[in-house]
Amino acid sequence: MLTEAGRTFLPYAEAVLAALKDGRQAVQALQGQDHGVVSLAIVGTLAGTTIVEQLRRFSARHRNARLELRTANSFEVSDMVRRGEVSLGLRYFGDLSPELVSQQISEERILVVCSAQHKWGGKRLRDPEQLRTDQWLSLPMTRHRDSFAHLVARQLASARLDEVSIMVIDSLTAQKRLIEAGIGIALLPESTIQEELRLGTLRTIDIPCLQTTVPIHVLYRKHGYLTGASRTLSALLRFARRPPRIKIGRESHPRHDVLHQRELSGTRLAPYVRKGSNSAVRACPRQVWSCPMSGHCRR
Repeated sequence: MLTEAGRTFLPYAEAVLAALKDGRQAVQALQGQDHGVVSLAIVGTLAGTTIVEQLRRFSARHRNARLELRTANSFEVSDMVRRGEVSLGLRYFGDLSPELVSQQISEERILVVCSAQHKWGGKRLRDPEQLRTDQWLSLPMTRHRDSFAHLVARQLASARLDEVSIMVIDSLTAQKRLIEAGIGIALLPESTIQEELRLGTLRTIDIPCLQTTVPIHVLYRKHGYLTGASRTLSALLRFARRPPRIKIGRESHPRHDVLHQRELSGTRLAPYVRKGSNSAVRACPRQVWSCPMSGHCRR
């Protein structure tokens, strides 16, 4: 236990240690732009998003840089970045701390999830009152207003379900297993349920007044040193595409259509579609082709 004097001195000591680490990294960076260690703290559930693809690209392009990953919850990610334990952090929600730079790079949908046997599973529900008697699951409340528990509470209140029964479960994985067993329903991040939806063990309920999104932010210290490799990774993360959206309803599965996608380079690009076919065959960056739904193709 720290004394009051120790708690007062702690942030200054952490700042000194972080500065020493910055100095060491600056000297090591003289070896080259892509050398050295790139340390990243990430919320574990984000491993199910397209952000992991950006990490794979970075590792493939910068083989001289060593990527070190650590997982934690959003608030622990901020603490690790602030103390200089990692160069970059990825978390849900932003961090308004004056010593950190917090930039939104994406967002993730939060969906109402139920068992495959639930009477509203895979259906659209307009009246949230139909879910009042269900057992709801949620993460524990924290002192931070930007947390999933507070988000769930706000969404339930906005749907006039603030008095429903809530069982506190401190693990999203445990929540999914309980939902599969028919013990309750919950609001869960879209990326965490892709596998269960594919297997058919979970379903979603299409209820617009309860669905919402949470922002995903990349963090780094405002006055900290970032190596060239760290800056490159930060840029890749900022251009990460949103995760593929699942279709909420009876046919809940990841969307695989590629029509009308745009490349990150900003090139105006639509897939080349063979006349009479709904499958994308190839893409040409110099020609723009119309969707087959329009009844004709044109250059």
